[in-house]
Amino acid sequence: MEIVNKGVCAPIGFSANGIHAGIRKNKSKLDLSLIVSQCKANAFAMYTTNLVKGAPIYVTKNHLADGHAIAMICNSGNANTCNADGIDIANKICEILAKSLNIDANDIIIASTGVIGQPLSIKPFEDNMDKLVTGLGNSEEHADRAYQGIMTTDTKKKEIAVKFELDGKVCHIGAMTKGSGMIHPQMATMLCFITTDVSISSPMLKMALEDCVGDTFNMVSVDGDTSTNDMVSIMANGLALNNTIANNDDNYNIFLKALKFVLTNLAMQMAKDGEGATKLLICHTYKAKDKDCAKVVSKSVICSSLLKAAMFGSDANWGRVLCAIGYCKANVDINKIDVSFSSKAGSILVCKNGAGVDFSEEKAKEILSLDEITIDICLNDGDKEAYAYGCDLTYDYVRINGDYRS
Repeated sequence: MEIVNKGVCAPIGFSANGIHAGIRKNKSKLDLSLIVSQCKANAFAMYTTNLVKGAPIYVTKNHLADGHAIAMICNSGNANTCNADGIDIANKICEILAKSLNIDANDIIIASTGVIGQPLSIKPFEDNMDKLVTGLGNSEEHADRAYQGIMTTDTKKKEIAVKFELDGKVCHIGAMTKGSGMIHPQMATMLCFITTDVSISSPMLKMALEDCVGDTFNMVSVDGDTSTNDMVSIMANGLALNNTIANNDDNYNIFLKALKFVLTNLAMQMAKDGEGATKLLICHTYKAKDKDCAKVVSKSVICSSLLKAAMFGSDANWGRVLCAIGYCKANVDINKIDVSFSSKAGSILVCKNGAGVDFSEEKAKEILSLDEITIDICLNDGDKEAYAYGCDLTYDYVRINGDYRS
């Protein structure tokens, strides 16, 4: 497996574009993005579990009932959530795009991100859809424009593409994700769009995405808030011409490994770009009695506001790790737990068998002062492990969210 350029345009047969359509007032920011497959693709999506859902989620669920799609469209600057006419607007956007692409509106995945509860005018879509479509291309620049069109408070582009072989055929997976705040995914991330030229059946595509999301995006938390618009979608157009993956065989496992690599990379990028964040936090729980236990422990620690604040201050306050484990309701023996902090500056043991040990505060400060920190938790109770991804809690998080609408 090799990392390649062009993001969502890396797989054969996909093109993309992004423009400023006037949804956002700031004309320097793109606000409408499109990804198109040259042929109908098998497709699947996962969505937020928040009871309050953006209108595009309902429309996309309906469109993907047959397991196929040709295009993905997303606007930023307005989440199209809690609007009385939201579903009607989302359907009209798909109809306008379908006419411009000469496809069926039911073959469109639609997403939206931005401020909740603001009316969304159909006019920017009516006036600019042809411009969006005629500007489609498969270069790195086109993939970049598509990414810019989905950004809100993101400060960095989060995309990756890989190539690998199946049956002697070169295959690709490309993906981009946006998300910086309101991130505590349950069945999805903020927004993620995945393209692949692998030939894989709809049931196996669904199995692969569900498997990967559970270990990657669902293990990310920036602030504990689950968005109303979370969605991760994938289109597989089969143009790599490998033998179709229809069973849980070696080729499926190769595809699964590549997809999990892509989503893990994006999960880490998203956590590192959390609103106001200065540090990526990785919680690795291992020697757990089962995987669910390891996941619950890791997620609880990465979500602790007190622990996140301590990491911002480079304070080795390991008691906050034990505290977060203690209330997560995982079946663990507190008296067996070891905790270490590590970074490129080294590693330091701070807790052994549930109790503190002598350690150098100066060395701990040095380790925790870097921008990527791992919290290692050994439960000494089995052979399973899990990772969770988060960030520190800083003054800037409050500043950003104090005036988000303005």
